[in-house]
Amino acid sequence: MLDRIEEYNDKENEADSYFYAFLEPISPKMAQLAKELENTIFNSPRMMLTHSRVLSEYILKQVIKIKKFEEPADNLLDRINLLQHKGCLSEDICNALHHVRKMGNQAAHETRAFRFSEALLSWEALYKIIKWYVDTYGDAKFKVPPYQDPLPTNQNQSATEEIEDRLQSLEELLMSLKEREEGKEEEEEEVQGDEDRVIRAISYQGQQIDIPYFLRDIYLLPQRFPHAEKFLIRLGAEQQVRVMSELPSNLNDLKQHLKRNQEQNIENLFKDLKIFVEEEVERKRMQTENEGKLFLFFKDQCIVITDELSIIKLSNNEFRGIPQLIRQLNEDDICTVGQLPKELVILTKYDKVGKGTVEKLFNQLIEKQKNMQEAAAQ
Repeated sequence: MLDRIEEYNDKENEADSYFYAFLEPISPKMAQLAKELENTIFNSPRMMLTHSRVLSEYILKQVIKIKKFEEPADNLLDRINLLQHKGCLSEDICNALHHVRKMGNQAAHETRAFRFSEALLSWEALYKIIKWYVDTYGDAKFKVPPYQDPLPTNQNQSATEEIEDRLQSLEELLMSLKEREEGKEEEEEEVQGDEDRVIRAISYQGQQIDIPYFLRDIYLLPQRFPHAEKFLIRLGAEQQVRVMSELPSNLNDLKQHLKRNQEQNIENLFKDLKIFVEEEVERKRMQTENEGKLFLFFKDQCIVITDELSIIKLSNNEFRGIPQLIRQLNEDDICTVGQLPKELVILTKYDKVGKGTVEKLFNQLIEKQKNMQEAAAQ
């Protein structure tokens, strides 16, 4: 083991080396994931921020194993809180973990452009987390090199897309690895079951909702929760609950975020969550049965986007009675049906656009598709 450490420490000045090559003796897959993240900082800050969460989550899972703590729900925030409560995290490391988590959530679910400076700040926070992990739980003779800012690289769009694919594969492999008794070597383990397997349950007052794996990190779009919309918006503003994995296993744990006499918010959230999961399961079934086709969803309804429908212009001539929505879509360079977001309820973000307006758009899309189908049948 020490020979391997010395070998990788000596690589630091090699031309083909990368900063986190020193991680290879500990975890080759961790090192490879960090390498791919480094390649995205200046080419796709959003990609770097989104995928950084997985590396920090993996590290916390290993610490929880080493310390033999009871594994919390599949929730990055819960893991941070557990290790903080157990006294395993300094304030600096806790802040770094929260920074990576929050920026990762923003990058995964916000449409704005992310800056290089934001990716660099998360890159530095990751260094603090990795150095803490290696210094605290690694070999005492292991030397972590001083922090270095990454250098820009030149990559075309196709290369960036290839990196995205590699990141997804590396993350799936990394999170399916388990440490042997010595805690020094790893072996690959196939992920058990498929995407439909239940990965966790969320309970409230004796009731339970089973959460399948494919919904593990889905964004909890507040507009999909009609009775708990304002509550979810407030939780999101506090950086507490934005994705499924950040929901506690028992929704009673959200009481700390309630104002007086507002427990109805949690009850409403649980009811909406049950419907949300049922709708997502049904949506996945439809998409699986119609592989390769594009869908638009609104509430519990959907429409398949054909090639003919996708090229229809979003204009006042084509869609009547929704000029405010059409104008704002065009201002955002959304000019054809094929450019609309898959989840149409997102459009309520626009000024003076409510669900009724979006429903008018959806109904007109259905009518246009019906007319096209009838014309083709003649």
